[in-house]
Parts: sequence; C-alpha cells; structure tokens
Amino acid sequence: MNPVNFDLLKGLFSGADSESNSRQLLKEILLLVLARATRADTNIEADELTSVQSILNEVLGETISIADIKLAATSEMFERRSLDRSLTKATRKLTDEDRILILQCLAQVFRADNQIRESELDYFDRVANALKATPSEIAGLRVGPI
Repeated sequence: MNPVNFDLLKGLFSGADSESNSRQLLKEILLLVLARATRADTNIEADELTSVQSILNEVLGETISIADIKLAATSEMFERRSLDRSLTKATRKLTDEDRILILQCLAQVFRADNQIRESELDYFDRVANALKATPSEIAGLRVGPI
C-alpha cells in the first residue's frame, strides 16, 4: 500500500465533495490521530503500533505498515495547534458516525498497553474537543432503540 500523504487534510477541502473524498479524509484523519496517539505519552509502544495497524485494517480494510504509522506519528506536519485546527475544520466534512468512530478507535489504542497516562487523556480530550464531540456521543449514547 502506498503511504498516506494527507493531501485532503493539507488542502482542507479545495476539491469537490464526494464519497471517495469523504472516505479518503476519514482515512487520513484516522491514521494521523491514531498514529499521533502512540506518542502522546512520548513513549511509542509496540503494542500501541500493532493496535493502530489492526484498527486501521479492520476499519479501513487496508494494511498500513508499522513504518508508515511511525512516520505519521513522528511527522511534524501537524503540531498541537495545527492538529486541533485541522480536526476542527475536518469536523464539518465528517459524519457523526465518523467522529465517534475516531474517538472509539483512539480509546482502543490507549488501552492497548494496559495503562492510560495523563498525557493520553489530555490528547483524547483535545481530539474530542476539536471534533466537537458531545459527552453523550463519546459515551456512545444515541436517540432510538438500543
């Protein structure tokens, strides 16, 4: 698989809306958010990298190499403020289901090494705020039958 180059995220939506653009945007955001999560505590763990790879394969149906995940994790393309701003802009293009999926996957990565650190909680909160997720959405609660 070719490495993700974050073209949609970089340009933040100069192209036309389409289902393929939405899918590509979700892929770019999910890879970026999950890869960056592996270094949220400044210690990139093998368990977290494997978890990210597994989640991306399950959710996207694509195998992304550990090397590409590490590259996305250490990329200086998005620093804290820029990442937050990019996610806030991307929120307008994501469905509610996509935003919740990102947060659920993020929580799964943090649980991969059986220890959640304060810096990881801070990162989760920043991502959730940037995605404009409500507490009920984060908890997985929705109106309708259960």
